[in-house]
Amino acid sequence: MSDRTETDRTINMVWRAEQARVIAGLTRMVRDISLAEELAQDALMAALRAWPETGIPRNPGAWLMQAAKRKAIDYFRHRKMAAGKLAEIGRGIDEAAADPEAAIHDRLDDDYGDDLLRLIFTSCHPILPPESRVALTLRLIGGLTTEEIARAFLANDTAIGQRIVRAKRLIADAGLPFEVPRGPDRDERLASVLGVLYLIFNEGYSATSGEDWMRPQLCTEALRMGRILVGLIPEEPEVHGLLALMELQHSRVEARVDAAGAPVLLPDQDRRLWDRAMIRSGLDGLARAQSMGGMTGPYVLQAAIAACHARAETPADTDWRQIATLYDLLNQITPSPVIELNRAVAISMFQGPEAALSLVDALRASPVMQNYHLLHGVRADLLVKLGRHAEAAAEFRKAAGLTRNGRERALLLDRAAQCD
Repeated sequence: MSDRTETDRTINMVWRAEQARVIAGLTRMVRDISLAEELAQDALMAALRAWPETGIPRNPGAWLMQAAKRKAIDYFRHRKMAAGKLAEIGRGIDEAAADPEAAIHDRLDDDYGDDLLRLIFTSCHPILPPESRVALTLRLIGGLTTEEIARAFLANDTAIGQRIVRAKRLIADAGLPFEVPRGPDRDERLASVLGVLYLIFNEGYSATSGEDWMRPQLCTEALRMGRILVGLIPEEPEVHGLLALMELQHSRVEARVDAAGAPVLLPDQDRRLWDRAMIRSGLDGLARAQSMGGMTGPYVLQAAIAACHARAETPADTDWRQIATLYDLLNQITPSPVIELNRAVAISMFQGPEAALSLVDALRASPVMQNYHLLHGVRADLLVKLGRHAEAAAEFRKAAGLTRNGRERALLLDRAAQCD
């Protein structure tokens, strides 16, 4: 590998790591996310020109921020903007003449947590449609390009780009303050932030459509953003709960597909492939959340359910009774027929399929479940255990017709064929 290629690769790694903090710092100064992104990109281009000649700076994030600040000063000077804005952006640059990297880096670290937290809360503001929150968060915090986001969600590049542009315009037109809300407003916005991160993770863990069972890049980005959030809001049990939940689920990734990429269901997984270090981290995070009195939050409860699976060395060791109890608690906090379906699965494991089938049949009347393929998949599985194979085959085919994921469809059709 040539020196230039190695330098470019290093610059890309630095940019992925530093992009969010640079954009966050610039947004605080210029109060415009689009302009902050543009200035950050200008700083990246400056790095691509300079670093192959000068080498990677000692503090590359500080170098990028300083370069972006200078670009901002040029921008406002060119447009004869307010002197106060120039002074705010330029503060610290002149002071840094002796050791510019160290001085700017110190200031960057001082503001980093607050700025990044503001950016996370802004990109997940409830005023934005959920799909726009996801796209903007992946762009600003995850550092993904428009093309990467589109590929991850099997969407059109143009559509994703327009979604991001509309989100930034909506934030600007609404005059949303670049701040972390307080009191009840913060609780509402935090729920939105956590919901966006978990939606991103879930799409990576079980892709809703396409030919891949999983999209690991989305899981990785959700975990990275979850760890950032834990560092920024360490006192919130639900933040620890969400990260623990994602880590415990992600620990099974290597066992969830076979060599051909086909799904491997939980009872059939080789548990030796589970990531024990990630399980320990997830269990530690769950313990921290529980020590804060967090057993009433939905993410902590879901993490506790995932922990029951993680602690079981074999499928037979799984404490299904405890899982059913946890799902019951979860359903009391956030009532949902999907949660009730999961609870029915747990009940089937210690009370038998007959007890669970009546619960599943009761859910068929729910409008939410009419086209929910997993309802038919669960019902089919229970019918197989009861020896009602013809009915099970019909349910598997019904589920296969409703799913948009190619790998899952193939699995369901194969199970239908086995029933025949």
